[in-house]
Amino acid sequence: MMNPIKKMLMLITALSSLFIISGCSSLDIEPWVKPYERQNLADPIMRFGRHPIANMHVAHVLEARESARGAEGTGGGGCGCN
Repeated sequence: MMNPIKKMLMLITALSSLFIISGCSSLDIEPWVKPYERQNLADPIMRFGRHPIANMHVAHVLEARESARGAEGTGGGGCGCN
């Protein structure tokens, strides 16, 4: 027969695990960003680099240093493992 304290601890552990796991799932199907808020994300100030010519130069330097095309995270690469 199981000790009542041990049984209570197992029950508490099971219930807390259930609450933690259920907290990770989202039942909301609607997107986090509303359609009328997307205009703020499309603002040019939200880009990582604001100067397209400087960005192209940095990309060229990275490609030359990495000795492969696609060093910017695009498909393909020098090793042929895409």
